[in-house]
Amino acid sequence: MNKPKVGVFGFTGCGGCQLEILNLEEQLLDLVNAVEIVHFTEAITEYSDNYEIALVEGSVTSKHDVERIEKIGNIAKIVVAIGSCAVSGGLNCLKNLYGLEKAKELVYGDKKEWIDSIEVKPIDEYVKVDYYARGCPPNRFEVVDIIKSLIIGKKPEIPNYPVCIECKRNGNTCVYELGMTCLGPISRAGCNSRCPNSATGCEACRGVIDEPNVNAQKDLLAEYGLTVEDIMEEFNLYNSCKGKTIEQRNK
Repeated sequence: MNKPKVGVFGFTGCGGCQLEILNLEEQLLDLVNAVEIVHFTEAITEYSDNYEIALVEGSVTSKHDVERIEKIGNIAKIVVAIGSCAVSGGLNCLKNLYGLEKAKELVYGDKKEWIDSIEVKPIDEYVKVDYYARGCPPNRFEVVDIIKSLIIGKKPEIPNYPVCIECKRNGNTCVYELGMTCLGPISRAGCNSRCPNSATGCEACRGVIDEPNVNAQKDLLAEYGLTVEDIMEEFNLYNSCKGKTIEQRNK
């Protein structure tokens, strides 16, 4: 039986999502034995444009990125977005809040016209994404589960319930009671409530569930004398591609 050929690709991001794959430790050998990795510049020098499955990290922030992601989408039969930047635009989308020209001016000054920079977007703005491994970084074992499911022809099981459920399972004290804020009521689980486990509020790095209980979040904020605006900075940290620019917010 031929192993499925896999390519791992990095766009604008920190590279940490690819590193999570390399950090699989004993499971890394199982992964290598199950698939043929033909393109993974963070791990191997060889590369090929012959692959069925593409794992893509990072957001699209340049015209060159657009050309690359469209090429990958045309080659791969299955595209998996890994990490917040690929899934939702992630931290890079903070640039959009300022507006492209203002952001370029702030960073590059009078050299801004030299820079091939466009508004930040997640990869599914340019290619069809079949599955998402969310998070910053993603759960490395979720990445493996997705690949395993694809190999055996099974649809991967991706959580679509809020982080609060995982918090309750883990017996955590609600961080609101500790004087912090949290986006757990509307954020997609799958991280085993990683941040609240350490008494830190969830910042929705895995995005928002499909049908978020917005009223539950508002009620919780009201209970602690807070408003939606009080947590917008936290929400925008990973999800500002869906937000407004600073100019729009100030109008």
